[in-house]
Amino acid sequence: MSLAEYAARSGLHRVGARPSLGSYLKQTWERRDFIVAMAQSRLRAQLEGNRLGIGWLLLQPVLNAAIYGLIFGVLQKDVGSPLTYAAHVVIGVFLFGFFSSSLIRGAKSITGNQNLVQSLAFPRLTLPLAEVVQQLLALLPSIALLLVILPFLGHWPTLEWLLIIPLLALFALFNAGIAMIAARLTVHVRDLTQLLPFISRILFYTSGVLFDVSRVFVKYPWAVRLFDFHPIYQVLQLGRSLLMGEQLTDQNYWWYFSAWAVLTFAVGLVFFWSAEERYGRD
Repeated sequence: MSLAEYAARSGLHRVGARPSLGSYLKQTWERRDFIVAMAQSRLRAQLEGNRLGIGWLLLQPVLNAAIYGLIFGVLQKDVGSPLTYAAHVVIGVFLFGFFSSSLIRGAKSITGNQNLVQSLAFPRLTLPLAEVVQQLLALLPSIALLLVILPFLGHWPTLEWLLIIPLLALFALFNAGIAMIAARLTVHVRDLTQLLPFISRILFYTSGVLFDVSRVFVKYPWAVRLFDFHPIYQVLQLGRSLLMGEQLTDQNYWWYFSAWAVLTFAVGLVFFWSAEERYGRD
């Protein structure tokens, strides 16, 4: 009997061996309090160094929306009502910021925690998930501010506003999948962290954050139809339809984005889990 066979017969397992996917998920779920605590502590530490503290969670996206909205509002010939365009941009900037921060911070969740990864045994999945939870917690004050701002822009509360909760849940699921994929890729290709801000910026300018796709591509209906299958655009349009009452170009957006969220999370989970043994070693 070989040493490996004897160890297996005795119930011994190789240190750092990858567990089954079911066991991996169970271990991660058992550490859900750790994920939330890590997200909260890091968000608190991030804010404590600033005089305005939590104020920056509100001020930064508002400033971004104001600057981008002013510049692109001037550059575009027809933006419709100024108040409607302002609401359009604010919702887009707030929601896209959640995706962008989850992508960039999630990508560094393993490489930025090497000491933790190399010294303790735990499912590494908790790290990218903690980053997404942190960004979600950072988004919530902005969403609260957004709900206060919208009536001043001519959009009054309706029961549909409550649907922003399941939308954010689906968006968090989608972003978690993206974060897991980016986290593993960054482990293998460290230079990816330098490229991700550019990728994020390209997506920002091409996802309809700052412009009305149906207006800009009015002469190209095929281009508008392509946007209907763009997951980030779907989120932005769903958010705008709920909060502003805008008409969706495709009534199946909820189904489309739900499929995107579940599929992205599932692919990201398997992709990340399959390299569990390599984290901390590469």
